Amino acid sequence: MKKILVANRGEIALRVMKSIQKMGIKTVAVYSEADRNAPHVKFADEAVCLGPAPSSESYLKADKILEFAKKLNVDGIHPGYGFLSENAEFSAKAEKEGITFIGPRPHAIRVMGDKLAAKETVSGYDIPMVPGIDEAITDVEKAKSIAKDIGFPILIKASAGGGGKGMRVVEDEKHLEEQMKRAISEATSAFGDGSVFIEKYVTSPRHIEIQVLADTHGNVVHLFERECSVQRRHQKVVEEAPSAILTPELREKMGQAAVNVAKSCDYVGAGTVEFLMDADLNFYFLEMNTRLQVEHPVTEWISGVDLVEQQIRIARGEVLNIKQEDLKINGHALELRVYAEDPQNDFMPSVGNLKRYRLPVGENIRVDNGFEEGMDVPIYYDPMLSKLVTYGKSREEAIQRMIEAIDHYEVEGVETTLSFGKFVCEHEAFRSGNFDTHFVKNYYTAEMLEDQYKFETKLASIIGLQAYLADRKLLKTPNANKN
Repeated sequence: MKKILVANRGEIALRVMKSIQKMGIKTVAVYSEADRNAPHVKFADEAVCLGPAPSSESYLKADKILEFAKKLNVDGIHPGYGFLSENAEFSAKAEKEGITFIGPRPHAIRVMGDKLAAKETVSGYDIPMVPGIDEAITDVEKAKSIAKDIGFPILIKASAGGGGKGMRVVEDEKHLEEQMKRAISEATSAFGDGSVFIEKYVTSPRHIEIQVLADTHGNVVHLFERECSVQRRHQKVVEEAPSAILTPELREKMGQAAVNVAKSCDYVGAGTVEFLMDADLNFYFLEMNTRLQVEHPVTEWISGVDLVEQQIRIARGEVLNIKQEDLKINGHALELRVYAEDPQNDFMPSVGNLKRYRLPVGENIRVDNGFEEGMDVPIYYDPMLSKLVTYGKSREEAIQRMIEAIDHYEVEGVETTLSFGKFVCEHEAFRSGNFDTHFVKNYYTAEMLEDQYKFETKLASIIGLQAYLADRKLLKTPNANKN
């Protein structure tokens, strides 16, 4: 490959291009009118405008992207995550045009993109599943019958869903009909498919995922786990690697299960197998994400593997140069998704101009960033500004470095999740490792964050006053000596 088009925007487009450039390959950026002056556009060797700001008129225009790719003699397309990254038709069209899609084959995307098809595909590999049904339904009465069989609480999930859309937890039968209708309506609106399935709701769940790499020669390895249990609205905010609770034996068992999932669909490239884990450390297959994950940097740090580089090498048909026995966990890494959201107002998006935007720098701090000072945060896309990642020899060291990095991250003009990230890192439940996906519900309120602000302001005032008085005392000393 001599030239790769990155079909994405923001921090992930820039991060992918850095690995491409490191490999001596030319880059092509695509952008909407709203992103004309974005860092990923400036960084690329070439850049083309796709159209107006809305993603439906720009980043989701598959045919237009392919048209530009052919015109610019592109060899490969890297989709990043989101947008067209898990679009089997886009992958197939690219291959038909003689352009390498840097990701899995269409079959794997299709199968793993449908939760029920995914469960059926992996069923022959003795992988633990959450009790539930193996068919999509829209009939409320049938749902009531199924719920009685598996017992409440239950989870209603959109068959074609993701990102928490079309998902409802139902505690008892009297709320089932209402929540079923809501889930179907939301699924229809978000995915054009209102079918849902029902499974037992795992109480006190932890969200553990395993990174895998698979080449075109039948080799598959796992690169250990990531803990992604700190979430808001079923979406991750804080991730870490490795998990604080996995034993070496459990890690090996989950890793092998993830490898088997990849084998079940003839997977190629980088992918992530997600599991739910209950309070007794039983784990259950959830789904497979057939792309690079947002939180991939924490895996890169503890494994020493550049996942984007591996994606490209695999797409070129190379044999994996990594063997499972060679992979070792080295230290601990933590990631905070820095969203332009207001954690004191139910994490509502906060758009505006970045009047001040200064990133933390230092040893063992990594910022995958997509913005610059003076830029506007657009309303059209996911509100993530960057990913703040820290590393330490121990979990405690990585957490402390994250707190310090947050303190040195300067943002004015929009609200961000930086304060929430600090709240998490300083909370005893997180520091002890004794938490689950209900962390926000159990421990966090806007009032708690406000109290933290007040305490820190008061502490800073006390320290400032002490410093002032100490300075005055030092200044008075020479006069005292003269007397």
